[in-house]
Amino acid sequence: MIKGMITEILIYSVSAISALFITGFAVHMFVGGLVSQETEYQLIAAACLIVASVTAYMAWDVIQNRSGKK
Repeated sequence: MIKGMITEILIYSVSAISALFITGFAVHMFVGGLVSQETEYQLIAAACLIVASVTAYMAWDVIQNRSGKK
């Protein structure tokens, strides 16, 4: 039970980190050079915040479903 949970946490962590990296890079590639550097950083931060929130909600929902609370 615990080993499976640790594996799942590891998988979600790797997934979240890679999703944030890809999101930041994608925003950089789309708007880099078109807007000021400060605006680019703000857009990257906003996009990464949204992706992090969605990923956290997804992990929370899976945990709730597996524990039988939903």
